[in-house]
Amino acid sequence: MSTEVMQAIRIDETFYNVKEIRRLTDETFSLKLPGGRFKFKAGQHISLGIQGDYQSREYSIYSGENDENLEVLVKEVKEGYFSPKLSHLKKGDLVEVNGPFGKFKIEEKHIPDNKFVFIASGTGIAPFRSMVRTYPELDYQLIHGVRYGHEAYDKEEYDPERHILCTTGDKEGQVHGRLTKYLKRTSFEKNTHFYLCGNSNMIFDALEILKNKGFDRDHIHCEVYF
Repeated sequence: MSTEVMQAIRIDETFYNVKEIRRLTDETFSLKLPGGRFKFKAGQHISLGIQGDYQSREYSIYSGENDENLEVLVKEVKEGYFSPKLSHLKKGDLVEVNGPFGKFKIEEKHIPDNKFVFIASGTGIAPFRSMVRTYPELDYQLIHGVRYGHEAYDKEEYDPERHILCTTGDKEGQVHGRLTKYLKRTSFEKNTHFYLCGNSNMIFDALEILKNKGFDRDHIHCEVYF
């Protein structure tokens, strides 16, 4: 097979037709694409581009490993360049996907004998939805920090006894205040692995709290959204 044909096949594989833009809030949506073209591990991310545009952005995969569709979670930044363009895509439009990338994933050998605490701010919840959908047997707790209760994306998918919502702008969450408030007052068992995803300030603050509780970096895994 000629090099030109191989390149054409590769290019064709990287372009996906948009299946759906699923609105979660006025600003946040799930971009749904056909799944199954490549294998990924829950927690990894992809690079996403728009046909005809020179820029791309990285997004954590929001869907589980065995889901029919490939999803990413996007919060539109009104003054931004890229996310508003994604927001205006229609069914059938083409996007370019490269990846998967990253080592932010669960070691399956740890699942039977360990607890997992997922700590997310905003759309940093994306890799944790992927993990929960992929590993239904996980002994997990999800701590999600947002401004308002309506930003608890796809909340109904999680066991309510495992989902802790922390809200700073209203009192709809179990915790009124930043998620670090909940971390400070909560005790965790020693056989716990912590996964942190979100803005850098939250991660640095959470790392300090967990360090003071006696957990070392072997049990703490981070993915920073800037």
